[in-house]
Amino acid sequence: MTALAHTAYDTRAVLGRHLARARRAPGLLVVTQAMPLALLLFFGYVFGPAVSLPGGADYRAYLVPGLFAVTAAGGLVTGMLQAAQDAGRGVTDRLRTLPISRAAVPAGQAAADVLTTAAGLLPLLLVGYAVGWRPERGPGALAGMLGILLLFRLATVWVGIHLGLVIRDEAAAGQLGSSTFMVQLLSNAYIPTAGMTDWLRAVAEWNPISAVAAACRELSGGEAAAANDVPGAAWPVSHPVVAAVGWSVLLLAVFVPLAVRRHARGADGR
Repeated sequence: MTALAHTAYDTRAVLGRHLARARRAPGLLVVTQAMPLALLLFFGYVFGPAVSLPGGADYRAYLVPGLFAVTAAGGLVTGMLQAAQDAGRGVTDRLRTLPISRAAVPAGQAAADVLTTAAGLLPLLLVGYAVGWRPERGPGALAGMLGILLLFRLATVWVGIHLGLVIRDEAAAGQLGSSTFMVQLLSNAYIPTAGMTDWLRAVAEWNPISAVAAACRELSGGEAAAANDVPGAAWPVSHPVVAAVGWSVLLLAVFVPLAVRRHARGADGR
């Protein structure tokens, strides 16, 4: 068996472990998937009437793609929590003693996260449709949007896996995970960036979540795409599809090797 085939076989085995784990303890999945739905209802109906958008676009049509991006970015939290939990409880060290590929353990976790996210996007799509969002550019654009979301989820979960292996403490990972909500707020997921001060607008528009949210709006079409027309926007927001893919590839290129290396080195980091 070649090294690549061996890694693929081991990855499938670890994938099965994580899927079984999700079935036995679905709490984290429920929380991470329910949160965007709660935010959609809260922001859409509480703050929505007070938000003015370019071209008079409907706020909920603007918000739904932003929450798609937030859901994709949630891989950072789930990846970090699960990796820290396994590391803190000694599971990761036990897996390292087995004759399996070093890349298989983090890769299996990442694959399981993306698969569960793909299933979890369906309720959000349906609720978004119910509150007024419409995918007006056809099935091809919708498939492209979902592809970008899952690619970004894959990238963020690898970031989370690396951080979880570094932290190795479930409680600390949970505290850090809760603070990532600020990263979501510093983007265009919830509100347009045009009204921000210059420095804050630059930070928000170079936030990868902003590029993914803008790409989802662009591929949705209609009022959501019209709301992307913000004069003077930074390059990632002006070219959102390319930027969203680029950010994802960059994060994968950086954090896949880091996570695999950290897993191979174990608790002492050597």
